[in-house]
Amino acid sequence: MDLGFETVGNATLVCHDKRPILVTDPWVVGTAYFGAWGRSHEIPPETLRSIRNCAFVWISHGHPDHLSPPSLELLQGKKLLLPDHVGGRILEGLRSRGFSVTVLADRRWYRLSDRIRVLSIADYNQDAILLVDLGGNLIADLNDASDRGWGGDVKRAVAEHKVSFLLQQPKGTGDAEMINLWKEDGTFIEPRATTRRPIGRLLAGQAQEFGTTFCIPFSSMHRFQRTDCMWAQKYRIKLPDYSMGFESRTTELLPAFIRYDATRDIAESLNPPVNDSAPADPKEFGDDWFEPLEPSDRQKITKYFKAISHLETFLDFIRVRVGGKEHVVELARKRFDRGLTFEAPRNSLMTAVDDEIFDDLLNGNFMKTTIHGNEERLLSGPDFVPYVTKYADNGLAKSNEELDAYFRNYMMRTPLAYLKHRIEKRSTNFLRFSLKEDSQLFRLGVRTYFWAKGRGYSR
Repeated sequence: MDLGFETVGNATLVCHDKRPILVTDPWVVGTAYFGAWGRSHEIPPETLRSIRNCAFVWISHGHPDHLSPPSLELLQGKKLLLPDHVGGRILEGLRSRGFSVTVLADRRWYRLSDRIRVLSIADYNQDAILLVDLGGNLIADLNDASDRGWGGDVKRAVAEHKVSFLLQQPKGTGDAEMINLWKEDGTFIEPRATTRRPIGRLLAGQAQEFGTTFCIPFSSMHRFQRTDCMWAQKYRIKLPDYSMGFESRTTELLPAFIRYDATRDIAESLNPPVNDSAPADPKEFGDDWFEPLEPSDRQKITKYFKAISHLETFLDFIRVRVGGKEHVVELARKRFDRGLTFEAPRNSLMTAVDDEIFDDLLNGNFMKTTIHGNEERLLSGPDFVPYVTKYADNGLAKSNEELDAYFRNYMMRTPLAYLKHRIEKRSTNFLRFSLKEDSQLFRLGVRTYFWAKGRGYSR
């Protein structure tokens, strides 16, 4: 291909300028989340050869469906490009394994070839986006990130290009997040995403917000494949779902897996084979649900959670149940009303604790989580997940002082955009967690919020 790109795998973009130049988030072999995830479709052999011949590799963030260690082993000797994440955990980890790594400063264009240049933006959620100028065409690789202050940058870049492509996961669908949630009385909490379809309508709204001429479903091409999480397969997005409800006067929906020839302005579907391998026993990944905790494990678990200062502001306890036995981490001196119980096999739990990758347990959806207290806010709200998995595990910010420095770093990059986003975030959190969805006030707030965004106040 003279000039163009391909989209394959889960969130993999391959860009060509006479030769393969850039691949993003290459998950091409192996599994993710302790074997819970596999790719939904195979990667065509020709594209796989292109990936292995790329000169540059960009990695958006640390989730294993984006940063895949076995896949990176196939790309030794390549130049790895990273967003400027606070904490630098991915940077240090890759350099310690012998990779050549360059950190891309936010909002600066870097030329990779005669006709390809890239701009990367990291955000405080330890996510990142990549804008690719490919011979005058713009590719907005937003993978599974949500706008945390960079939306205006994307809109401006789109406005400067005649042809633009949005590559993004449909937001609010839930199948790429933790959904194995239960109430204290043993009732399963049905994922909110089940009431937010059709998926195509979500994608059309996202494309309209950024103003792109084309939209490509992205960063949600996985399947559950462990026997203890196959129940979640029914909530997974399937390829036909992306076109359901997609209506737009300005944006054309393209297939998820395509090859776009920019010289001829032709997009063709790759039609890769479906991955239909049989579900795997958890023991294949070292997990035995009957294996108990060891005495030293209890100390490690307590130390891990107590090191994160913010937890005690909204939780009274965290309980882990392993092999039928329980261990409780007390975060309050009295009144144990608000808490979380995590039931998981020992191997995955202790790997997540030792390696500080707790998000891998949550997203794998084989761990059962019981919520004691305000069901939604305690786990899926603005407290547990970001403070444990984003700021502490990935950003290395655990104490209040470290958190202050962490947020200050991101704020100082673009103060106005950051502060504006934080104000919007607080408003949407109020709507989501303080009001009932069927209330008149909630519906009015939602209509007002999207009216404001549509009028351009999100810029």
